Amino acid sequence: MRIITADEVAAALPWQSLVDRLASTFREGVEAPPRHHHAMHRPDGEATMLLMPAWERAGYIGVKMVNVFPQNSEHGLPAIAGVYLLSEGAHGRPLACLDGSELTRRRTAAASALAARELARPDAETLLVVGTGKLAPMVIEAHAAVRPIRHVKIWGRNPEKARRLADHYADRFDCEAVEDLESAVRAADVISCVTLSTEPLIRGEWLAPGAHLDLIGAFRPNMRESDAECLDRGEVFVDTYAGARGEAGDLLRAIDEGTFNFDDIRADLAELVRGEKPGRSSDEAITVFKSVGASLEDLAAAIEVWEQLESRP
Repeated sequence: MRIITADEVAAALPWQSLVDRLASTFREGVEAPPRHHHAMHRPDGEATMLLMPAWERAGYIGVKMVNVFPQNSEHGLPAIAGVYLLSEGAHGRPLACLDGSELTRRRTAAASALAARELARPDAETLLVVGTGKLAPMVIEAHAAVRPIRHVKIWGRNPEKARRLADHYADRFDCEAVEDLESAVRAADVISCVTLSTEPLIRGEWLAPGAHLDLIGAFRPNMRESDAECLDRGEVFVDTYAGARGEAGDLLRAIDEGTFNFDDIRADLAELVRGEKPGRSSDEAITVFKSVGASLEDLAAAIEVWEQLESRP
């Protein structure tokens, strides 16, 4: 069995090929049971273990184990760590153990980029990233791979982290850290939220006509990055219906408030890439994409890594 490091995962997943791989996998489908979601009570706070299996009907088999420790930021450590085990489909023999953190970062950003390719206006050039963790640079790169992003603004609770990230991308974009979140949202074509917030950060009244709101961070029912007005004003799309029903805090809390209904969801990613349902209704429409992550995405990314590495001399 091959051990594949984070650097190898990153090198094998250029954005365009990863987004294309995700699109084809959503189009074709895989077997993907609901992920196992276990709360772990640790001495310094609650953590979460996620187990995410998926398999092709006549091909690869995979499972990811992820540990989410929100309190790691206090220790200067990433909040997410994990591994991915990929097996061949004929006899179930393990092929590779991949660094799960890098795989997760890249497939998560690529799924949002795929949604933006389907939903964001083709001329979208201003991106606002809300959050400064390990996912923040990934969504900058991924969105720029599918839309003509020229201006990048970064907001975070820690302004110094936002400035460091802006400095890192200053040679590629007109990039700056911002402290006025409302003004930044009003001026953005694409807003991508990558936080572990439990209270709304983005207000629906701030969203400009034609904006695309990408909600990544709230992967548990008690988490939330947007208020109900974002969903009320926007045309809402999700990565998977099952994930949205079970874990999408932005949607679930709006439902609890009586301001949203699951029937209001326009489509999931599979329906979009198959052309079964339309994307945005007009240039002036506001689109909202809510993702919680899907094991299909992990399997697709792991297969891409494996096949890229195996094809090299």
